[in-house]
Amino acid sequence: MAANPFEESPDYVQSLARSLQVLRAFGHDLPSPSLSEIAVSTGLSRAVVRRILLTLQHLGYVGARGRSFFLTPRVLELGYSYLSSLDLNELAQQTMEQLAQKVGESCSLAVLDGYDIVYVLRVPVRRVMSIALGVGARLPAFAASMGRVMLADLPDAELDAWMQGNKFQPYTPKTLRNARALKSELLQVRKQGYAMVSQELELGLCSIAVPIRAANGCVVAGLNVSMQYSDKAQGRALKEILPALRAAQPEIEQAIRQGGWDPHVYRRQGL
Repeated sequence: MAANPFEESPDYVQSLARSLQVLRAFGHDLPSPSLSEIAVSTGLSRAVVRRILLTLQHLGYVGARGRSFFLTPRVLELGYSYLSSLDLNELAQQTMEQLAQKVGESCSLAVLDGYDIVYVLRVPVRRVMSIALGVGARLPAFAASMGRVMLADLPDAELDAWMQGNKFQPYTPKTLRNARALKSELLQVRKQGYAMVSQELELGLCSIAVPIRAANGCVVAGLNVSMQYSDKAQGRALKEILPALRAAQPEIEQAIRQGGWDPHVYRRQGL
């Protein structure tokens, strides 16, 4: 039985879904996988994976080197089309650069995509996570400060459905993964207008975020500043960084309104 009823409908294009599965199999852990490795990663048969790889190779999205395959730069066209539609460099880049310079820490803008957040703009000052974070990077929304400010804006019924379909994986011993405790935390975020997350994604890292609202008042993105964790980090975040975030918040929102940016927050069917 399909995980989603739509997958049983005649409108569902299975070959397209499988092709996207194959593309998503490539990554930091599998930069140049073999056909067999992709089959294991996706759960698809070798025959299906072979046909998809040959088609993607013909279209210019995949290359081959011996028994290994790799993505070509043409894949960037798929993501760049989305980023171009946002026009975020003009709308938020300058404000975020000023924010990063003022607090001396990296700042980022992300949108909600299903159970994850996706980075759409980042101004790095220093590297604070062991993994590289850039445009297109994904993190679990429930454990990220930008994710929490966006989740806190969801209507109660939609938030409950989102939580019921999620698996709250512990990334560190400090990850908040109890559904009831997380729901309480999100309600507090909704009330106070910001989210602070300490060492839940990675030990030694903390961040604080505020929501970014479109002209209709709906939260469409999260803006955060990330920093190294210390005993004084929370005090500094609330006293110094939060006011700077709140000063940048209306500037970006105004730029969004003036620029006519009308982003679509994507929530997968069934959430």
